[in-house]
Amino acid sequence: MIEASWTYRYPAGIGEAHQHRQAAVPEAVRDIAWRAQARLCARYRRLTARGKRPTVAATAIARELAAFLWSVAQHITPDPGLPR
Repeated sequence: MIEASWTYRYPAGIGEAHQHRQAAVPEAVRDIAWRAQARLCARYRRLTARGKRPTVAATAIARELAAFLWSVAQHITPDPGLPR
């Protein structure tokens, strides 16, 4: 989670290759993902602008990212063919 949170140092955006991968993802999940990306990028900038150390900001972002992942998990149905 911490490693993933470091990517939120950069502005929110979706590249062309990423758009093609998202075609198979449910709309509700895409909406949650975009809201998460926009919110977490802005939050990282606000935290560091207030003087928080980058490592502290990344940890806060990782914590919030976990909540977004939980939200996504509530909107998908597991594939019964996948191993547990």
